[in-house]
Amino acid sequence: MTAVTRRPTLPARALLAGVLLLLVGGLVITLAAVLLLPPLVDFLAANTPLVRFAVAALVLLLITIPVAFIVIYMELKVIARMNLRVGPDRVGPFGAAQSVVHGLKVLAKEDFTPFGVDVAVYTLAPVAVFLTTLMTILVVPFAPGLYGQDFNIGLLYVFAIGGLNVVGLMMAGWGSFNKYSLLGALRAAAQAISYEIPLALAVVGVIILAGTMSLNSIVEQQAGTVFDWNLWRQPLGLVIFFIAAIAEANRTPLDMTEADQELVAGFATEYSGMRFGFFFFAEYVNVFVVSCLVTVLFFGGWNAPFDWPFPVAIDLDPAGYEAWLAFLLVAGPIVGTVALAALLRFFVDWMRWPGALLIAFLLVNLLAVGALVGLAFVTFDWVVGLTWMMVKSFAFVFTFVWLRATLPRVRVDQLMGVAWKWLLPAALVNIFVTAAAVVLVWG
Repeated sequence: MTAVTRRPTLPARALLAGVLLLLVGGLVITLAAVLLLPPLVDFLAANTPLVRFAVAALVLLLITIPVAFIVIYMELKVIARMNLRVGPDRVGPFGAAQSVVHGLKVLAKEDFTPFGVDVAVYTLAPVAVFLTTLMTILVVPFAPGLYGQDFNIGLLYVFAIGGLNVVGLMMAGWGSFNKYSLLGALRAAAQAISYEIPLALAVVGVIILAGTMSLNSIVEQQAGTVFDWNLWRQPLGLVIFFIAAIAEANRTPLDMTEADQELVAGFATEYSGMRFGFFFFAEYVNVFVVSCLVTVLFFGGWNAPFDWPFPVAIDLDPAGYEAWLAFLLVAGPIVGTVALAALLRFFVDWMRWPGALLIAFLLVNLLAVGALVGLAFVTFDWVVGLTWMMVKSFAFVFTFVWLRATLPRVRVDQLMGVAWKWLLPAALVNIFVTAAAVVLVWG
């Protein structure tokens, strides 16, 4: 009799290959860590500013994704409520994941390149628009010490980089080989030329009062209470800046570059798929950036509107508290979950143990997260600053959405007339009045 050799099955071979791959990969990673980690650590230690810049750029790139989804969700929900509708309420809690689904839908669409376009310009236009928005966030101070880069000419940097947004729109209009796209791009150029001037002149009064163009220094000089904010010293500058910022962000009622009743979709007419999504992704992030700038320049930035009445100093050093920390971190959630589940089971007749344990587990974790956030709020200054900055900024995001839901789009001649006939003279008057007040009153 001949022996029958049984070959290993496919799952067994896959398992063996996986184990070998893990062993080889672990060996390679270990050798790389031993050989490359020490020189890499030395290089990073010797180039701390470069490392900080790279980390800040990565973090700012990552935060644009949830920010855009939050702004999209606010548009869907707020405009629906203002129209006496419910809005999204199926995907996620209260429809919160609807904007994520919209993003995935755009990703799933075909990325089509029409015939006759300038492929290089057509492809790079959405990237240029998004990068200008991303680079502007780099100098926005979100909290004490929480910023990408602090330039002493940070405000000039914001206007210089933000003005490049129109270059991407012109690339899209010219490269699309479409008359509607070209008209939208020309409108974008005309709108940028008209509104960049009052937008820049509106903050000259703030620069005169602060004596610097550093955004961090401008925020620090508004420390105190709500009455120390530039809102009260530059009310005309605030109105001019906000109106011009609406035009710069291409938002209703000044969104002439993508007027769908006249130009189909303006500069984005020939775009589809993710390239189309990049334009509007950048627009929603730009709304957040503009809201942050309004907060920083006129509403105190990260400063609270009132002095914190009860100074709290909590020692978070775990030395001497190991037993209590172990109990709170390990036994606390378990004991709390079981105790709360028992209470639910006792007081709610229809509740069963599996459901009671699940609800108790969610409630205990929610309370734990709330306690940690509260502890961080009263302990770390940057948490307090970031909280106030986000509250103020998203209040202005809400205002942008509110304007879209209530105001009709203006005509092109009205758009230009407001910039040249009203905003520009008012900005010049604001500069002269501020300079005279500094010399005569505060000088």
